[in-house]
Amino acid sequence: MSTKYVFVTGGVASSLGKGIIASSLAKLLQARGYKVTNQKLDPYINIDPGTLNPYEHGECYVTDDGAETDLDLGHYERFTGIPTSQANNITTGRIYQNVINKERRGDYLGKTVQIVPHITDEIKRNIKLLGAKGEYDVVITEIGGTVGDIESLPFIEAVRQLRWELGEKSVLIHLTLVPYLSATGELKTKPTQHSVKTLQEEGVQPDIIVLRTEHPLNNDLRKKVALFCNVKPEAVIQSVDVSTIYEVPIKMREEKLDEIVLEQLGLPLNSEPDLEDWTKFLYKLKNYTKEVRIGLVGKYVELHDAYKSIVEAFIHAGAVNDCKVNIEWIHSETLNEENAEAKLKNLHGILVAPGFGHRGINGKLVAIKYARTHNIPFLGICLGMQMAVIEFARDVLHLEGADSTEMSAKTPYPVIDLMASQMDVTEKGGTMRLGAYNCELKEGSKAYEAYGQKYIRERHRHRYEFNSQYREAFEKAGMVTTGINPETGLTEIIEIPAHKWFVGVQFHPEYRSTVTKPHPLFIAFIKACLS
Repeated sequence: MSTKYVFVTGGVASSLGKGIIASSLAKLLQARGYKVTNQKLDPYINIDPGTLNPYEHGECYVTDDGAETDLDLGHYERFTGIPTSQANNITTGRIYQNVINKERRGDYLGKTVQIVPHITDEIKRNIKLLGAKGEYDVVITEIGGTVGDIESLPFIEAVRQLRWELGEKSVLIHLTLVPYLSATGELKTKPTQHSVKTLQEEGVQPDIIVLRTEHPLNNDLRKKVALFCNVKPEAVIQSVDVSTIYEVPIKMREEKLDEIVLEQLGLPLNSEPDLEDWTKFLYKLKNYTKEVRIGLVGKYVELHDAYKSIVEAFIHAGAVNDCKVNIEWIHSETLNEENAEAKLKNLHGILVAPGFGHRGINGKLVAIKYARTHNIPFLGICLGMQMAVIEFARDVLHLEGADSTEMSAKTPYPVIDLMASQMDVTEKGGTMRLGAYNCELKEGSKAYEAYGQKYIRERHRHRYEFNSQYREAFEKAGMVTTGINPETGLTEIIEIPAHKWFVGVQFHPEYRSTVTKPHPLFIAFIKACLS
């Protein structure tokens, strides 16, 4: 069977949840036995989000093959459990870079290189790349931004051309907002009409319209949208606000989104979608008997999307432990020795988040010291693990001025140092230690107990590492290395065995947590917080 394509566009406003709709559809088709993958096209000119400030873009999600990607790829993986790769996230920057490289090589010799056909051809090539492998029945491609944006035009034009070429092998879903005017008590469809009109002006007609709304839509309103937007009434679907994103696949099933898509693609319905595991997870999510308070200490806490995968990993692990995880967002810049007791004393656990640069470092050190000295379960991720090493070096080993060379190039005790492979790197984008690497666990450790196996593989995003010259001194003082990369000897996990549960990891376990496979470290951390 040749691959079919579904395109998801958005109108009226950004952040309506195109990624969640695309992920939900993928989950439903997967539950019917189809092999599905998701793809995100981002209109910005950065090659990838790797150099973007989290305030600008939210979390940078890392794939197994080391691609720095949009956070929507995290949703794709969490919903379907299918690993993504470099091919699943394409940016305008990547498209232009590829075309310019081809022009410099002479691939277009004699031709004037233009948006149409050269840029649009490159976009189409990247969209079809996943389907060309023959691994998937359906490729769902989400187009970032909002219809009508200047930067989105080449993508919409590429979709117009592709739909013409693919014929009945494609479906386009357009997601829009139906605002509620509380002053008049009305839901207004005019923004949707204008959004679809803009799409039609660009030569593209949606097949299905999903209406994001705070209040349920009546049949008259759906018929009105169908009439003005040239779609069948049954293809006008509501997406009502819900308490958790994990309800959306169930809501889309009730709206028969999967049935409509399969019918329009000419694919059989097969059996009813098997959502038993999903509904069990939802039941646990809503019917918990315990609660814990976890302090998430970071410097981007105003924007929760900066730690999106961590938040979702807590939700997954909470459900396993029959527990609701309440996150207390603690800005590391405002945390100090004077207010630490007041801010941290009522917490069941403390997580110190990843990040880069020196801003907010002192607050992270304060939180780590409090967790260590008060026997509060602690999980440090990436920079959080490095800060745990620095705090231990200063307060237990009494190495005054111990630091990371990222923060202090001339520190007398560089307990965290630049990796040897990074010494000659000058460019910022895509040059860190990225992607999945092996790790060997020490038997009897908290990490080994959590994973239940000796060899694991986790995703990384860092330039600095624990300086192994200090390993012996640390181990004598009570902080031991319990996870090592077998190829390089790099310290991946540190623990304090005498502590209730004190674990720091150089990798990012949150990237691997999904609904059906919650991450073992998060499960163990929450379990320790409950005990």
